[in-house]
Amino acid sequence: MRANPIKELLGNGATALNAWCSLPCAYAAEIIANQGYDSVTIDLQHGAMHFETAMAMLQAVSTTNAMPMVRVPWNEPGILMKLLDAGAYGVICPMVNSPAQAQSFVEACRYPPMGSRSYGPGRAVYYANAQSGRDYAAQANKQILLLAQIETKQALDNVDAILATPGLDGLYIGPGDLSLALGEPPLMNPTSQLVTEAITRVMQKTRAKGLVAAVHTDGPKTARMRFKEGFHLCSLQNDVRLLSDAAQAQVNAARCSQS
Repeated sequence: MRANPIKELLGNGATALNAWCSLPCAYAAEIIANQGYDSVTIDLQHGAMHFETAMAMLQAVSTTNAMPMVRVPWNEPGILMKLLDAGAYGVICPMVNSPAQAQSFVEACRYPPMGSRSYGPGRAVYYANAQSGRDYAAQANKQILLLAQIETKQALDNVDAILATPGLDGLYIGPGDLSLALGEPPLMNPTSQLVTEAITRVMQKTRAKGLVAAVHTDGPKTARMRFKEGFHLCSLQNDVRLLSDAAQAQVNAARCSQS
């Protein structure tokens, strides 16, 4: 089975840039994946795609060196297993608020004896370059990256217990929801001391456990700051924002030239 490139990258002390796809389009995902990101996440929670389109997008990302990842719509075993069978090499699970929810997430994604994932890897075998399904089953628990998303006050209160979940690879901070949960505006680069201290605390606790500390950002400047703070993986702006920003810049430049 092919090694997980993000795990290898972080294991060597490097950092990783993650792209974020919300548009339901395999062609757009392929374009994004060819730009040099270390991984590309297909967002089924707030993105506009369902499973069939997400699978085509995973196939498109798989033609590049970027690692295919997904954010599932919810902590539900059925969709978790289907997306892993479709070839996702990393999974971000939203709104993990308790150790029980973290355990449920891990169990659905790991084969026995670590978890309860049903066997039938389908397309995942081809992406993994496994010689047979048995090769995939023997290595998947080690290679698949699992990140629980920390977005609420309850999750902050339970962060130590969540981090203690066997089989969990790390935590992914959602600054927008976390800001809302703490009574602040939903920003990807929060300035509230309450929120920034919470983000730092989660990152430090995650690193202390030897696990992956990941976070969503609003672009390169914030990502560079987060890497300096100690985060391992940062997501940049999603495809919708990149498209709208580029289109707006084109319009503004054209109108400016007319004046």
